[in-house]
Amino acid sequence: MMVGVVLVSHSAGLADETVALVRGIAGEDAPLAAAGGTVDGGLGTSLDLIEAAVRSVDSGFGVVIIPDLGSSVLTARLLEEDGRVVVADVPFVEGAVAAAVAAGTGASLADVLEAAEEARAFRKL
Repeated sequence: MMVGVVLVSHSAGLADETVALVRGIAGEDAPLAAAGGTVDGGLGTSLDLIEAAVRSVDSGFGVVIIPDLGSSVLTARLLEEDGRVVVADVPFVEGAVAAAVAAGTGASLADVLEAAEEARAFRKL
């Protein structure tokens, strides 16, 4: 059992492709779900889509939600739940990779969140 990771974006395509990228790095069994765009396929965020994504990766060990920006953060925060579902304030791609890799090792919710937060300090040069 692993901590789940949900990627929330204003764009379904961005969320889906980021999940594909992260799975390519973290492994196909990474407990990831995408929640992008609106229910009708437009740009925006959907509480219903985020809730469904959280349910799909929640194995009882907690879920880290990684939103892209703006209203996705506000919408995701509506689902925070007593330390069991947490929203990470991290770079979208780097945070997702770090969280998924940590989750794949069986790390605790606190450790998965910490790994994602460390992504803020990743330098490219």
